Amino acid sequence: MLTTKLNTPYDYINMAFIDLKNIKKTYQLGETQIHALRGLDLSLNKGEFASLIGPSGSGKSSLLHILGAIEQVDQGEYFFNDIKVNSMNDDDLSVLRNEKIGFIFQSFHLVPVLTVFENIELPLLIQKQVSQKERTDRILSALESVKMQDFKNHPPNKLSGGQRQRIAIARALVTKPSLILADEPTANLDSETTHHIIDLLLKINQETKVTFLFSTHDEKLMNRVDRHIRIQDGKII
Repeated sequence: MLTTKLNTPYDYINMAFIDLKNIKKTYQLGETQIHALRGLDLSLNKGEFASLIGPSGSGKSSLLHILGAIEQVDQGEYFFNDIKVNSMNDDDLSVLRNEKIGFIFQSFHLVPVLTVFENIELPLLIQKQVSQKERTDRILSALESVKMQDFKNHPPNKLSGGQRQRIAIARALVTKPSLILADEPTANLDSETTHHIIDLLLKINQETKVTFLFSTHDEKLMNRVDRHIRIQDGKII
């Protein structure tokens, strides 16, 4: 449990709950310094459905890693529901990632030796306060939300790409996060499947008011989002 209090996940208020101020991030590559983020400012409101667009090397991945509390900033301030993330200790950062932020990856990142049910269960096993019954109820609800309840005992390698992405979405939803970060979520899908996945994500956004931020080059997805956030040379333009 977080020792720093955050607001309830699905409280929908038209206010910025993600606020980045003058964010700088530099990586050392041998003797070369790579300035990935150069004084970046960004705010996201609760319930937004937004895309992050920019060329390779523009800082998209670095920004997603910072928003996901995977990496810390070198300079600047990151506020999540008015709580300063870069002042959190390691334990609170782990809880923030597990309970408040969902991740959807381009390559799904499903564990092949586990069933669909077990893959979705993984992030809940860390939450000791969640009982076995509640875990089961949440998993079945997440499966129903992505129309995959009939596949709960299947291994991932028996599923199509679109079905695997639905399972990845269910896994991101099962902790009831406030923010879902998606890295090229439709890149490995055909056009028809992409439209079905986008429809599903929009429906989830509208029903739960969870905030979505996508890193994408897919025009089909870009055409459906509410807001385009363009990044270039480590800054929002």
